[in-house]
Amino acid sequence: MGRSYQTEAIVLRSLRFGEADRILHLYTRERGRIGAIAKGVRKTKSRVGARLEPLSHVQLQLHEGSGELQTVTGVDLIAAHRATRERPYRLGVGLIGAEAMLRLFGEPEANERAFEALARFLDLLDEADELADARPALDPLALSFQLKLLWLSGYLPHVTTCVECGAGGELVGFSPRAGGAVCRAHARGSFMLSAETLAGIELLLSTPLAAAAAAGLGDRARREALTVVTSSYEEHGGFRLRTLSA
Repeated sequence: MGRSYQTEAIVLRSLRFGEADRILHLYTRERGRIGAIAKGVRKTKSRVGARLEPLSHVQLQLHEGSGELQTVTGVDLIAAHRATRERPYRLGVGLIGAEAMLRLFGEPEANERAFEALARFLDLLDEADELADARPALDPLALSFQLKLLWLSGYLPHVTTCVECGAGGELVGFSPRAGGAVCRAHARGSFMLSAETLAGIELLLSTPLAAAAAAGLGDRARREALTVVTSSYEEHGGFRLRTLSA
């Protein structure tokens, strides 16, 4: 017969299904990543559909049956994040974060710290400044959030000493295979990074999300930090984020 339960959740993705339903990819506080179906929410008279837009933070009533998808039976809105969804730049940043969460935390296993990081990321994004000279993929908040997710998922990029020999001198590159910065003697197979980038990544990893904009990373440092993130995805997770190429 299944059972019903309540959980706090953030909508990572929403897909049309049938004439009036939606399939939801959710990250929940108590159960991690789950899939659910919201029936009839695309009907004109439905008041629930607007509460289940991507990036919405909600309290859900779910029914768990015998199938893979659970059924949404009730929704209370915690944070709509309308300010993010209505600005293309912010929406781009938010969708990068949502896809990173979907790929790095794809199992039905709770991770309280990851859920809190996602909720905090979206709250900050509602008020974030927009970079006039960059695409969302190079936004400091997007980079900081992804680096923290890599850390929480066990793929922390090591940038303080050489990951191969432990030397604390001049670090010149990053080895995706080894998962960290390397000195000149172990630079084979790595890509070059500036000292500013290495310091910037360490700062983004060691300070709160709210401090990302104040890190002061220049254009080159942001581009190189993005390369660290994407190469870590490819090497350790075997995937690329489609939102990073938008």
